[in-house]
Amino acid sequence: MTLRDRSLRLRILLLFVGLGGLVLTILGAALGVAALRLGNADLRSGVIVDAFALAGLIAGLGAVGAIAAVWLLFDRHVARPIETLAGGLRTGQAPSAEDSRYLADLGPAVQDAARARASAAQALAKAVRDHAGELAHEKETLEKILADFGAGAVMTDAHHRIVFYNGAAAALLNGIALDRLLDRYIVSGAIDAAQARLATGVEATDLVCRTIDGSRLTGRMRQVDEKILLILRDEDAVPALPRDRLETLRRHAATLVPMLDALDGPMPADLAEAIRHEGRGLARETRALSELISGRGSVGRANLAELTAGLQLKAKLPDVVVLADAGPLNALLRRLQLYLRDDGLDPVLDCVMDDPTEAHLSLVWTGRPVAMSRLEDWLAQPPDCAQPDLCGAEILAAHATGIWPETLQGGQARLVLPLAVATGAQRPTGLTYDFALGRRGPQSSRLSELTCVVFDTETTGLDVSDRIVQIAGLRIAGGRLTGESFETLVNPHRAIPPAATRIHRISDDMVADAPDIGAALSAFHHFAEDAVLVAHNAPFDMGLLHAAQSETGVHFANPVLDTVLLSAMVWGYSADHSLDALASRLEIDIPSETRHSAMGDSIATARVFLRLVAALEAKGIQSFQDVTENARKFRRLIADANHARQDSIKGG
Repeated sequence: MTLRDRSLRLRILLLFVGLGGLVLTILGAALGVAALRLGNADLRSGVIVDAFALAGLIAGLGAVGAIAAVWLLFDRHVARPIETLAGGLRTGQAPSAEDSRYLADLGPAVQDAARARASAAQALAKAVRDHAGELAHEKETLEKILADFGAGAVMTDAHHRIVFYNGAAAALLNGIALDRLLDRYIVSGAIDAAQARLATGVEATDLVCRTIDGSRLTGRMRQVDEKILLILRDEDAVPALPRDRLETLRRHAATLVPMLDALDGPMPADLAEAIRHEGRGLARETRALSELISGRGSVGRANLAELTAGLQLKAKLPDVVVLADAGPLNALLRRLQLYLRDDGLDPVLDCVMDDPTEAHLSLVWTGRPVAMSRLEDWLAQPPDCAQPDLCGAEILAAHATGIWPETLQGGQARLVLPLAVATGAQRPTGLTYDFALGRRGPQSSRLSELTCVVFDTETTGLDVSDRIVQIAGLRIAGGRLTGESFETLVNPHRAIPPAATRIHRISDDMVADAPDIGAALSAFHHFAEDAVLVAHNAPFDMGLLHAAQSETGVHFANPVLDTVLLSAMVWGYSADHSLDALASRLEIDIPSETRHSAMGDSIATARVFLRLVAALEAKGIQSFQDVTENARKFRRLIADANHARQDSIKGG
């Protein structure tokens, strides 16, 4: 390592050490000449020699002491403030007057430069906002459209690395993330075959593929410049025809028809009971058949307000989501309402949920019931003028349901339409993308191009033998937060000390039903796989992960970056490198309610990290290798997490 690579303070110290050595050398030479002349003059008095020796010793010590005092003052009031000013210039922060009071005009000049830089940045940002308003609006509109796009959309670069996906794709491909290979989620054979068809010159081709977990997807593949765009839909295999159910249904219907023909006179009690029995059997078998073929039905989701728009309501509808396509069913219900009004009736819509898995929509009116033959005539007509080839009966069939008339007490009647209630979590929304990934090399090590996971842990104490109670992380790709995050509480299977709870506000009750350390770290390992891990005081957090390996079997071999170490490379040893100090120095606000939570500290650390990357690159530290080489100079301040990781791997 050359002198140029040393810090300013070390170079100044070496300069003063050299000056002290030079002074002592000159003093020694002067004493030697004096002693020689005394000897030539034949003056051998021991008193004179001793006096000269004492004078030389006093002069030497005085000179060294003076030089050391001057160095100390110079280091404290010049060298150290200059390092602070350098860090401030690289991060755009104006130094305080206290830091630069001994630097004459240099401090005010740096303050003026920082203010000018901030002013220029604000002016540029304002100009960009003013001129890019329309573009930003169009981008926001496009994102809203694509976020709610029903099919899964995935785009990869020429190396099959994922650079874009939407919420529907996240629901279809579990654990999808930017900068990962597509074949981690979809069996590659179908993708390769479709790409070969694209190579013949066609613009797009149909695609049938399977995910790694065995789900069947259909869709289209299209070439977009050097990228590949996939539009995917879930397509379960068509179930086998349930012939036994169909035969039972046919028998019930065949038995019921002649009974209805015998209704010319008063209905015998036995006949009425037989009709009720066959009717219940018919309803039961119809429902069983619907459940069996429900895989062919609608996969759309709609709340009841969407389905009933434009209809008069009897009462407030329950807040549920049903498996239905809102457009066709709403058109059918509104058309049936018009038919009933044409017959002089005044229907209102009601919803009954005797079964939590099924919602019964009903058009209820006072008056005579509608004959089944008349209802069938209505269902034979297309209810939506925009889809003239789709009749009401076909809409019902597509939803694996039906509609029928019923007579109610009090002279009322209704039409009943059952719909299955949607279960499970709502589909993820939003977009996640970084098209710049396609322009970067797969193995780029530039700090601004790394794919990182910034993470933090909360624990039962401050020792690596303590247990994790919360872990959270955020993904960074190409110098920006992607919006992908991970967060979970962890059950430590031991009591959380009150002192720890006062800091991170996590109690025993909160973690009682949380996953254990094995499940939590397995999930986090999947989230952080192939990424560089970033943490504040990384050796502590990485120590916790490595300490849990014997219990969980989860090994984190990721490269590591530490924001404490990066801060030292920008501001030197003497600065305060705590997270709060860094945030204050970089004008990053950490809300008090999120401080000392895993996610809150991860967000703060991520923002600090992105600002430090810009400062480090301005200083010439541009790659992960540059950080590793410079880390050797700061081992007195903090351990190198990558060095500890290598020792752990060798030891394992």
